[in-house]
Amino acid sequence: MGEDKPKAVGGVWPTIKPFVNGGASGMLATCVIQPIDMIKVRIQLGQGSAGEITKTMLKNEGIGAFYKGLSAGLIRQATYTTARLGTFRILTNKALEANDGKPLPLYQKALCGLIAGAIGACVGSPADLALIRMQADATLPAALRRNYTNAFHALYRITADEGVLALWKGAGPTVVRAMALNMGMFASYDQSVEFFKDNLGFGEAATVLGASSVSGFFAAACSLPFDYVKTQIQKMQPDALGKFPYKGSIDCAMKTLKTGGPLKFYTGFPVYCVRIAPHVMEQKDSCWYRANNTGFWSLTQGRIDSSLGAFSPDISARIQLLDSAIYEQKV
Repeated sequence: MGEDKPKAVGGVWPTIKPFVNGGASGMLATCVIQPIDMIKVRIQLGQGSAGEITKTMLKNEGIGAFYKGLSAGLIRQATYTTARLGTFRILTNKALEANDGKPLPLYQKALCGLIAGAIGACVGSPADLALIRMQADATLPAALRRNYTNAFHALYRITADEGVLALWKGAGPTVVRAMALNMGMFASYDQSVEFFKDNLGFGEAATVLGASSVSGFFAAACSLPFDYVKTQIQKMQPDALGKFPYKGSIDCAMKTLKTGGPLKFYTGFPVYCVRIAPHVMEQKDSCWYRANNTGFWSLTQGRIDSSLGAFSPDISARIQLLDSAIYEQKV
């Protein structure tokens, strides 16, 4: 019975549905967390604490300032998420074929996630650059502000003023950040599942929620140093002599380490954790929700839907299969 190969579902919609859902959920999440992301960037640029920044922005710029760069954030999700999902789907399908349809082990899931995250970050880097610059613009002296009106204007200006390759300024730490975030999430999630299920005796829903919270924390902890460097590189401007404050990502990291110490890279960690952790939790928990409420996976009679080609009545295997589909959601 387990040997029968499932028939492929025809049509275009089953193929593009994960990409549409992932991109749409990512863009919706961006609309919600944009104010948090704005505060995070300003903290990293040394504008003060979260409370001070919020108060100053409301007083001097109004509530609309929290949504500066929203158009760039939406484009980033549309490009990054689509590229990452497409790459991850191709890689995991190939890996599943090589494994004769069996669930992927942790190292294969991690490898697929790292590669997909890196490729997605490369594709989404121009929009990410536009987002950071739009968010940081108000922190600059009036004479140095770029005054981008929207994401498309920002991309046009960057290309015209600095060249096409400037669109990928800061791409290095952007890629490493995505890989570190994915790795931190993967490494902590499986261990957390075992702890909550085996040691604490939690049920399925509580296990997924608890493990998601832990993995969100570690994903933020692993990726914040690279996010800090990325922000510094993407917002920097040349001085009067045309010299930039940093020669590149490594130079930025070394100067930051020398002047501020290791903890400088974790500036704004609480805000960053609030900004990242819900995304990770949404990915994990929405997979569980769909599995138990929408029929995406049929868990009745102790088996997973035959389209996955796997049978498992126990919680650990069910969570493992849920985990293998994490990247069908937005990071």
